[in-house]
Amino acid sequence: MYYHASPVGGITQLEPRESDHHIPLVYFSTKRENTLVYLSNAIEKYCKETGFSYGGIWKKWGPYGFNKDGIQQLHEYYPNALEKTYKGVSGYIYSAENITDSGFEIMIPNAASSSTSVKVSNVEFVTDAYTAILEAEEKGLIAITRYNEISEKMQEWIRNTILHEYENAVDHPDYRHFLKGNFADILSANEN
Repeated sequence: MYYHASPVGGITQLEPRESDHHIPLVYFSTKRENTLVYLSNAIEKYCKETGFSYGGIWKKWGPYGFNKDGIQQLHEYYPNALEKTYKGVSGYIYSAENITDSGFEIMIPNAASSSTSVKVSNVEFVTDAYTAILEAEEKGLIAITRYNEISEKMQEWIRNTILHEYENAVDHPDYRHFLKGNFADILSANEN
C-alpha cells in the first residue's frame, strides 16, 4: 500500500504537482505514519496565524530524518514546534494499492513517487495531526526528539543551519518570516 497525506479532502485521483525536485510528481510512503508530517506545513501555518500575506508557493519545513532502523525521527528545532505545527490540524491520508513508479530516486526510506495520476483506493480522515503523531510515537512507529532533549552539538548545527537558511532565503519572504518568528534569538545574536 502507498500513502499520501493532504489537508485537502475529496480527492479521488492524486495528480502530479511541481515538486521540490522541479518536476511534477506525487509523493508516497509505504509507511502510513511517515505521511503524518505532511498534514501541516509549519511555515504556511505560522505565516497565516501571524497575518503574513504571501501569494507564492510556500516553502516546506521538514525537520525529520531516519534512524538506523529506518524509523522516522522528528526533531523539535524550537520550543513546542510539534504542537505549534500540528495541534488542531486535520487532514486526509489517501492510500493507493498501486502506483506507476516515476523512476526518480528520492533518497528517503520507504518513499516512492509517480509522475502520472494515481487512483485513490481509500481515505482516512485524521482529526488531529498532533494526536496522531503522538500515537505513532507511543507505538514505536516514529521517534521524537523534543527541543529540551537536543544536544549541544545539534544546537550548534541548528544555529549554523538557520543562519545559512535565512541568508539564502532572499526569494522566500515566507520562509524568512517563519525563521525570524521561531529563531529570533539566533538571528538577532548574529546581527550584533
